[in-house]
Amino acid sequence: MKKWYDEEYEFEVEVTGFLRGEKTENYCRNGEEIGDKYRCTYGCPVNDQGEGICSKTMMMLYPLMEAVRAGGDLTNLGGDDKYAKTIVCPDGCVLFRLTAKPLGNENFHRGGFWKQG
Repeated sequence: MKKWYDEEYEFEVEVTGFLRGEKTENYCRNGEEIGDKYRCTYGCPVNDQGEGICSKTMMMLYPLMEAVRAGGDLTNLGGDDKYAKTIVCPDGCVLFRLTAKPLGNENFHRGGFWKQG
């Protein structure tokens, strides 16, 4: 992989709780535990051990990440901050908190980075 674009945002996804129960065994297939953190810019979030976030949860995170990248405000989508929103995994097991951090870089589309020279 040869990353050539400095992304506008960094995302953190933290496991904040479970809807039922208090342990991950026989509950969460990905083994999520409260306090687990995943980070990314454009790619899929990974934790400090290099393990990726649940693929089903990523389906829910991606549209929210794109909304932020497009200048959106997550409070318009039920978030509790412009750059933060809590979601429940599609299986109804795990609570995740998505937080975006602006990095100060130019927008990919407005900056014309997608154009071939």
